[in-house]
Amino acid sequence: MAKTRIGLSFALVAGTWSTHGWAAPATGADKAAARFEAEVAALVARPLPSEGVSTLFLGSSSIRLWDIDGSFPDLHALNRGFGGATTADVLHHYERIVAGVQPDTVIVYVGENDIAAGASAEMAQADILALLSRLRSDMPRARIAYLSMKPTPLRWDLYAKMAAANAVIRAKSTEIGFDFVDVGGALLDEGGKPDPRFFSVDGLHLNAQGYRRWTGILARYLSGSADEAVRAATSAAR
Repeated sequence: MAKTRIGLSFALVAGTWSTHGWAAPATGADKAAARFEAEVAALVARPLPSEGVSTLFLGSSSIRLWDIDGSFPDLHALNRGFGGATTADVLHHYERIVAGVQPDTVIVYVGENDIAAGASAEMAQADILALLSRLRSDMPRARIAYLSMKPTPLRWDLYAKMAAANAVIRAKSTEIGFDFVDVGGALLDEGGKPDPRFFSVDGLHLNAQGYRRWTGILARYLSGSADEAVRAATSAAR
């Protein structure tokens, strides 16, 4: 990663460092309680892959429920998705869930739960960009991808806020030094609404068919570029 990008990532999060280390942004992460403590403790107690970690998956239940090993059998992947985590929760548990890991690639999915919990698009994007900036500064050589907040049947009324946050996050990707991968377009039907074929009965989480769509997009990203992944998403949506 170019030095200019790393420098910009430090500038973006200026003021979030304290004499005690990282201080979560005032937009909401500092208010996070120690939620998911038992789940996170169990997660970090699992042994790391013996071959090392090439790809870290980080975020909420959309990551947790993804069969990463089955979807990407050739990766030495580590799944650190937990609960119905907001970005504030990920920042709260950050030190534990990324401790000792220096992957080649980081895949991040967070933000949807932020807005569902009442955060504005501005609050959600600020916390997400703080997380991505911290990952960039801690892992300067890693390839980092942010998966866009997805449209769902259950939260369709909130998707305008998610789309607004997605747009700002995408615009900041070059400045901070991460890739924005649109994984939402491939989940829409011909009318531009969430296609129920890709969702579980709760109308929120992906089913096996939905995850196959995501796996196809991400496989192209891992072997190519974010632009190629977007083209794959567009093709899959037709």
